[in-house]
Amino acid sequence: MHVPDGFIDAPVSLAAGVVAAGAVAVSLRGARRELDERAAPLAGLVAAFIFAVQMLNFPVAAGTSGHLLGGALAAILVGPYTGVLCVSVVLLMQGVLFADGGLTALGVNVVNMAVVTVVVAYAVFRALVKLLPDSRRSVTGAAFVAALLSVPAAAAAFTLIYAIGGTTDVPLSKVFGAMVGVHVLIGIGEAAITAATVGAVIAVRPDLVHGARGLSAPLKLRVHGELVDAPAAVPVGLAARSTKPVWITGLVAALALAGFVSFYASSSPDGLEKVAADKGIDQKVTDHAAADSPLADYGVKDVTDARLSGGLAGVIGVGATVVVGTGVFWTVRRRRSADLTASSTAVPAA
Repeated sequence: MHVPDGFIDAPVSLAAGVVAAGAVAVSLRGARRELDERAAPLAGLVAAFIFAVQMLNFPVAAGTSGHLLGGALAAILVGPYTGVLCVSVVLLMQGVLFADGGLTALGVNVVNMAVVTVVVAYAVFRALVKLLPDSRRSVTGAAFVAALLSVPAAAAAFTLIYAIGGTTDVPLSKVFGAMVGVHVLIGIGEAAITAATVGAVIAVRPDLVHGARGLSAPLKLRVHGELVDAPAAVPVGLAARSTKPVWITGLVAALALAGFVSFYASSSPDGLEKVAADKGIDQKVTDHAAADSPLADYGVKDVTDARLSGGLAGVIGVGATVVVGTGVFWTVRRRRSADLTASSTAVPAA
């Protein structure tokens, strides 16, 4: 789904960039409410994990592969605002370091892969958890359906953007049918990965899954004859538990996936690349501005062994993403702390 330079014309790419910048700005503000003492340490890890899993293309049809987009996974684990930021950090790292996704198309990619996937997935997820029984299995099932629907939604969003600013003259119906059709199949893989990851985290630390909080009805207390919600409490033992074991386990998993397992990923073109080649919408694609990057195409320049080159590139990508992501989220977290401090010390007006 990474749109390269040349698919979308300059005016529409610029407009998408403005929309993406606005969405990131709103998400930075909204993430202050989500990045509490549990979510803040993990948000950078979620971004790094998404980067790693995106390197694992899986076959979905003859000559076509797909990979995780990650919007649903991020939104459910750390919240929708933080989720938009997680995927945006991944896209930035991929575009700048690895020449994956055009730089002029960065706004288009953020809109498609970060904003649309998160909004659709989280809306579906919240609707389902309200309808289903309060249980971990319900959360995992809702995550599966939300992730499944988010991928064709992103494909439809690309088709809409292409309809407005596409640089080639291809019938819209052909683009829409091909894009949504193949991305429904990719969505199945996205759903399986998302549900498995959410299920694994919720099994050991349900308090760390943003989408699993507040599913049970709050305890009611009778005060002066009226029922009121009791103060929220973290289950005994969870408040004092460190997130370090989960963080270390997640980072090791991401490094292993990117550094080793990625070598066995499918080499077939992904859904967008296949549709572009088959329908002719890649006729005006241009070279990436970072095509000469030492990490372009997920390999380390001058390292001749393909396995070693790809593995090193994956490890570097995971490291860079976790550092940049953690820096962004800790900055937002400190801003949240400053806001809370200012609110608690404010003197009411007479």
